[in-house]
Amino acid sequence: KILYSEPTFLIIDKPAGMIVNSADSASAVYTLQDWVGEHYSFDKSDVTSEFMKRGGIVHRLDKETSGLLVIALTEESFVAFQKQFKERTVKKEYTALVHGKMVDEGEINVPIGRLPWNRMRFGVIPQGRESYTKFKTLREYQFGIGRDSEILSLVEVYPQTGRTHQIRVHFQYAGHPIFADSLYAGRKNIQKDRKFLSRHFLHASKLSLLHPESQEKIEYEAPLSSELVDFLAKLT
Repeated sequence: KILYSEPTFLIIDKPAGMIVNSADSASAVYTLQDWVGEHYSFDKSDVTSEFMKRGGIVHRLDKETSGLLVIALTEESFVAFQKQFKERTVKKEYTALVHGKMVDEGEINVPIGRLPWNRMRFGVIPQGRESYTKFKTLREYQFGIGRDSEILSLVEVYPQTGRTHQIRVHFQYAGHPIFADSLYAGRKNIQKDRKFLSRHFLHASKLSLLHPESQEKIEYEAPLSSELVDFLAKLT
């Protein structure tokens, strides 16, 4: 879903289940980068360009995370957006549903790195990179009936850094893993959660950054996808 379009960039609402970059997938898997290549033409003369290597995709979302993503259509806009992300001037907001009762608001500031014993996963390790997440609890839900019931918390998440799997790892570390997270929710939760939701509950909902040419502040918002809205509607 294209939410906003200009000659130099796009803002899209990525669906859950779609891998962003071709390098992260098996060759037979259709990725967002493949979609961009099919619908938009680039000057392919400079194959060493980071813009070309990434197919204009400025930043990433995990496969099962839905929501806002910036795609540059020119080298100049790609460089301008990348600079904002590197300098941490981009404001990002996610919506997540996590296990347990969260405090009203808080922050998680612990280093994250790839786990040496499992290269597919990240975790809080002393030699990891600085990772900082703020959050605010919106409301609580009751999930399940009787002795099997538990509290789930809907939270707004404001990542201050952009590490791989940052939000997912931080909430696992805090003892409140994201609902239906196949890597970090724990075996028991995963088995139960996936009976009700086929993806993890994490959505990139708001994005604030500077226009690459005018330098004016621009803001975008993507509502929760239908499967997330439908799941919440079933909860008390």
